[in-house]
Amino acid sequence: MGLPLEVSQHIRCWKDRVIKPVIPLKLARARSRCQSRFPISSPSLAVGHQYSSLGTQPILCGSIPGLVPKQLRFCRNYVEIMPSVAEGVKIGIQECQHQFRGRRWNCTTINDNLAIFGPVLDKATRESAFVHAIASAGVAFAVTRSCAEGSATICGCDTRHKGPPGEGWKWGGCSEDVEFGSMVSREFADARENRPDARSAMNRHNNEAGRTSINDHMHLKCKCHGLSGSCEVKTCWWSQPDFRVIGDYLKDKYDSASEMVVEKHRESRGWVETLRPKYTFFKPPTERDLVYYENSPNFCEPNPETGSFGTRDRACNLTSHGIDGCDLLCCGRGHNTRTEKRKEKCHCIFHWCCYVSCQECVRVYDVHTCK
Repeated sequence: MGLPLEVSQHIRCWKDRVIKPVIPLKLARARSRCQSRFPISSPSLAVGHQYSSLGTQPILCGSIPGLVPKQLRFCRNYVEIMPSVAEGVKIGIQECQHQFRGRRWNCTTINDNLAIFGPVLDKATRESAFVHAIASAGVAFAVTRSCAEGSATICGCDTRHKGPPGEGWKWGGCSEDVEFGSMVSREFADARENRPDARSAMNRHNNEAGRTSINDHMHLKCKCHGLSGSCEVKTCWWSQPDFRVIGDYLKDKYDSASEMVVEKHRESRGWVETLRPKYTFFKPPTERDLVYYENSPNFCEPNPETGSFGTRDRACNLTSHGIDGCDLLCCGRGHNTRTEKRKEKCHCIFHWCCYVSCQECVRVYDVHTCK
């Protein structure tokens, strides 16, 4: 079942205005034509008062710190999808903190700071590669899901069905349009990466690797139909995976990231920096791999220049031989141990029918923290 003609025209107009590389005059005509037929924001909101829900309260696009002019124009023109963009950045940060929770660098953010990760992303390290990939993936993921849920009028379900129905099932539901979400992420996240230097090339590559990871993990999701749940017929649609799957996948890519070297050569537009693999005897990185060209600090001690907070007072796992273990996480400085009492539910009993009653027990745990 396709989208209504007006909505399809709306989406086509949006893509013409944002995604296609058109000359300024043609873009202006497209913007004027689409805005007159398909207004994208409340007429009561002047351009300077369009908002993005980066927090719990809507704020002005112009007051969002750190936006480059292209991102600011995007925010003002497409205000209705900005909450999804902001949500995508948020889930990317949360996933980063989950994946690195037991490592020396644990994706710590700094409140009330323009660079929310501090100086740690100033270097072209593995950590920077992962943050760019997971944030770009988060934006694509959140926008795609928001469109499928009907939260925005400029997008909707993916009507390009992937092949004929299978045996015992047919297409139905709302297939998530990951192509649209990826286009939004590419337009917004890559807006900062337009310089002819190695860092921009690295960031663009890792941004795209994050978005590609979602497309590679799209899968069929089905619902049964029939008397008494007999599942005589199933309707299926394309769905994104849980974002944890994307986080786990990109964490593996972080561990196997490819080290690059910077090459500088002259083109008609001036000096341009590109990247090539440092070790030619390894398989060159693909578009799905993360790349970096500077070594990471050890993050053992606080260092404001590198953005390291150190690992002192971090909880460690005494029995682990991995990076979360007290030996490695504490960088050989040793650890302190204290006991901690915690109240927990215990001796739970199920009563027919239907509730559970529990007692409250106090248990003592050993807590180990780095010196």
